[in-house]
Amino acid sequence: MKRLTFWFDFISPFAYLAFERLPQALEGLSYEVEYRPVLFAGLLQHWGQKGPAEIEPKRAWTFRHVHWLAHQQGTPIDTPLKHPFNPLPLLRLAQAAGPNRRVVEAVFRHVWLGGADASDAARLAALVEQLAPALDPQGDAVKQALRDNTEEAVRRGLFGVPTVELDGRLFWGLDALPMLRDALQGGAWFDGPTWDEAATKRPGVVR
Repeated sequence: MKRLTFWFDFISPFAYLAFERLPQALEGLSYEVEYRPVLFAGLLQHWGQKGPAEIEPKRAWTFRHVHWLAHQQGTPIDTPLKHPFNPLPLLRLAQAAGPNRRVVEAVFRHVWLGGADASDAARLAALVEQLAPALDPQGDAVKQALRDNTEEAVRRGLFGVPTVELDGRLFWGLDALPMLRDALQGGAWFDGPTWDEAATKRPGVVR
């Protein structure tokens, strides 16, 4: 049985869609998943990037695309009342509750179903009560664990979410799920030198 690491931030609609799609995309294969929350903003800061929602035309396109993708894959979705929002309380809650699939699903759906404010204090309190975390989401141990996750993600070369890791290889994005399936099935492409060679071309222009 192969072990996958699913790196995510609840702020990302693509992470939500990939989370919902993963069981169908990998149906019939033998695997287990470790869910690792990370702060997407920390990845962006490290690599000197802005998030899609921070560039207005890109934000508008992103949400049109996301809603079309959700329609295509049959996943309900409602953009939260405010986006972007501060995902830290939700990431810490998931970490404190033990980020298994049940916990991660509850938090993703808190954000991406209903169109409410993901940061609303009353809604967040209800979610905390529902998940009953074993640790204090605002405790130092949980905060440090989330920082450690994000730093580890950077060390591994993550630049965005969702990213699924398999045998040290990183598969970024919702549209990488078919590629991930091929790798899990032992696709011949992954046995040769192509994986490494495809990434070695040097850029002609550097800004």
